[in-house]
Amino acid sequence: MVSEEPTAGLPRHRLRYTVLDNVGTVSFVGPAHLSKMLTASCAGSPPTMAALLDAVSALDAETISPVKRDLRVFDEHFTRDEHPGLVEWLSADRRRGPFRVLDDGTRVASMGPEGSGLVIFNLPRRRIVQVQNSNSNPRRQDWGRMRRDGKPTGALYRYRLPDEWSILP
Repeated sequence: MVSEEPTAGLPRHRLRYTVLDNVGTVSFVGPAHLSKMLTASCAGSPPTMAALLDAVSALDAETISPVKRDLRVFDEHFTRDEHPGLVEWLSADRRRGPFRVLDDGTRVASMGPEGSGLVIFNLPRRRIVQVQNSNSNPRRQDWGRMRRDGKPTGALYRYRLPDEWSILP
């Protein structure tokens, strides 16, 4: 198994995660182990992106807390109706940080793979779409290790996606 721990301050395996709910779309880059944790959290059929991130927090709070915090910062600067400076923000390599899809530029950024790929979690349609994933593929049923302080623990979590969920391709 390949380690996902940082090397020289940079995690080796990262993916872009794009999450759609009935309100909008959020995109962020995170470590590859989040793919399994997001999939496991979908087993509870969360109705919103916020509920999905809260479910993942129970498995790896240290990774999700900065995503939630940085999304709040994004929301302080940009709204759906007014987002001057967003193009500059995206071009300043901040597109790795969490952002909401507000226009064509953010939509394009949300669909661009990062590191090992791109996985889309469509909550209303109950689909997990692997646009590109050179890491491990999400499974309908699996287990993983919970994390504390950024490190895997001995505690395990198990999940089984309900039948109405699909994993593509």
